[in-house]
Amino acid sequence: MFSKDPFGHVIWIKRLLISSIGRLTWARYNRKNTVKIEGAEILKQLPDRNVMFISNHQTYFADVIAFLHIFCAAKNGQYNTLEDKSYLRDPRINSYFVAAEETMRKGLLPRIFAYVGSVSIQRTWRQGNSDVNRKVRMDDLSNIGTALNDGWLINFPQGTTKPFVKGRRGIVLILKKYNPVVVPVVIDGFRRAFDKRGLKLKKQGVKLSIRFKEPLQFDLSNDADVILEQMMDAIEQSERFQKSYKPEK
Repeated sequence: MFSKDPFGHVIWIKRLLISSIGRLTWARYNRKNTVKIEGAEILKQLPDRNVMFISNHQTYFADVIAFLHIFCAAKNGQYNTLEDKSYLRDPRINSYFVAAEETMRKGLLPRIFAYVGSVSIQRTWRQGNSDVNRKVRMDDLSNIGTALNDGWLINFPQGTTKPFVKGRRGIVLILKKYNPVVVPVVIDGFRRAFDKRGLKLKKQGVKLSIRFKEPLQFDLSNDADVILEQMMDAIEQSERFQKSYKPEK
């Protein structure tokens, strides 16, 4: 009853929180808006741990919540649909996501999400409203390794909700140190449906989309910039995709 995850969080509390968050947000993805999920059947083939999902990022929390819904549904044999919410009775526990440390400290709800599965890191390029330039904190890298060793990790290489920002090189450090299975995901519609934090429903009737792709294959001897560009291309945030981008209305 009092078993804990590697970060010291009590499992039954995590299970309750994930299930509760899922029930409170389910209608936002299935009734107030519609979500189209593609390629989620690939989740059947993935190992239970050391998998990193990389994705573009549109809100702080709505994107992550959608991933948690999909992972819980997949655990219960539902792929590419969230229609039958019975999957929330038995949620997937060992799912984590990378988030900025300062974001996860702002208010009660972020702290609850942190307990659910946040791997909070110190941003190397930004502190509050100021630009900074600092090295990756080794404790952060170690915590990411702990999450990967326990399960699946969601990572947003750009570290921002702005589109077509260059990815951060720290994600290449993760790849070279832990060599996870890397699954690219492309999302859309979240910026139109939710506010920036992803906690407030801004608009209804939006078509959300989440598209899973085949795991990437890397030559780890390549330069970090080459690997990073491969990742950004896979999540459709590279320069060639920017040229054909049409701003959301």
